[in-house]
Amino acid sequence: MKQFTFILCLFIFLNTFGQSDADVMEKIYSTALNKGKSYEWLDYLSNQIGGRLSGSLNAERAVEYTKAELDLLGLDKVWLQPVMVPRWVRGAPEYAYIETAPGKTTTVNICALGGSIATPGGGVKANIIEVKSIEEVSQLGRAAIEGKIVFFNRPMQADLIHTFEAYGGCVDQRGSGAKEAAKYGAVGVIVRSMNLRLDDFPHTGGMSYGDLPSSQYIPAAAISTNDAELLSNMLQLDKNIKFFFRQNCQQLKDVQSYNVIGEITGSEFPNEYIIVGGHLDSWDLGDGAHDDGAGCVQSMEVLRLLKETGIKPKRSIRVVLFMNEENGLRGGKKYAEVAKQKGERHIFALESDSGGFTPRGFSFDCSDAVFNKVLGWRSLFKPYLIHYFEKGGSGADIGPLKDENIVLAGLRPDSQRYFDYHHASNDTFDAVNKRELELGAATMTSLVYLFDKYGTTTISNTETIKD
Repeated sequence: MKQFTFILCLFIFLNTFGQSDADVMEKIYSTALNKGKSYEWLDYLSNQIGGRLSGSLNAERAVEYTKAELDLLGLDKVWLQPVMVPRWVRGAPEYAYIETAPGKTTTVNICALGGSIATPGGGVKANIIEVKSIEEVSQLGRAAIEGKIVFFNRPMQADLIHTFEAYGGCVDQRGSGAKEAAKYGAVGVIVRSMNLRLDDFPHTGGMSYGDLPSSQYIPAAAISTNDAELLSNMLQLDKNIKFFFRQNCQQLKDVQSYNVIGEITGSEFPNEYIIVGGHLDSWDLGDGAHDDGAGCVQSMEVLRLLKETGIKPKRSIRVVLFMNEENGLRGGKKYAEVAKQKGERHIFALESDSGGFTPRGFSFDCSDAVFNKVLGWRSLFKPYLIHYFEKGGSGADIGPLKDENIVLAGLRPDSQRYFDYHHASNDTFDAVNKRELELGAATMTSLVYLFDKYGTTTISNTETIKD
């Protein structure tokens, strides 16, 4: 009997502790692809709840749903972290047209930018002036701008393979265009949608009036890329055409919302924290499936996969579903503020906020020493076609945690189609591929497993294979 007990214990030990990192990762990927929950969660979040703009009823419903689902996973802790968030509402659908002569109009597709004021009740109609940059507005000056609608028409740079770089190269016209045009007497702003393809979907997104007095605010809207091309071509033929648009949005008082947090408490170092997360809020035009429903359900799946595969983390692993990334970043700031107040030691944070497409790898915000050690893990990901390990940005919501002790990382899926959907009405559940979503969740879980096992100061390459 004693011999049988010894053999049984040895068997359990070998199966639990004798597995290589490659074996553990194979089990993670297999479980995610055969018994995953992320797609089911996203289905409900997208189709039963829908767009989750901060401060909205849908955002409240999303908080309740995701907390309930985390409760069902049997985590050690699940809680809501209160955070005050802005409440901007779109109101009735926007309407716009190009007028070439009295009574001769062509309707175009627009949507108000998040944070914009409404037009007067009767709308705004004025001559329009096309510019390619904010600098061009100041160069033209008040004489050319006053009383007109400024049309920012700088496309995303198509030959940049890293599409987020292309986005970063032109998003200033959306974020600050209204503020700058208002200084020179513009009566409104129309911005080309941040989209690499030509289609009829206007893409919203956050904008700011900066330190302008409210009396100088002007309405701002995005126009679809097809209609931006049309408007530009029509202006080349006739500089005197007019543009009309009407929108009904308004900024209301801040309301209370929540970050949703779940935790598996560490078995050896419970006071060292690893977090994985995405933002639970979305814009209101679609259902926020890629941005960022995908990141939220992948992050929830990380903790589920750890439990499902029998991995008992050394460190405390948290999933954080942040509220209000899109128009304020209040959730990310609140989480970091509370963590600092409590003196919590966070060693690693991973964010998924680039869509649910096929995972390619990660970008890391860390020291060269840590990054060089992390590169030793790359061969473990090679069988899953994960090859992108680069230093770079991580994620907006985990950014406020940054200090000299933490490694920040962002999941990097294939981004070539991401901006087809970003902030637009076609960001819906049907645009997400189940297998791609599940591969992303497994990839995130694998990286969390490795950081938990080796930490950030004693990362070892002993189990990795040379590239």
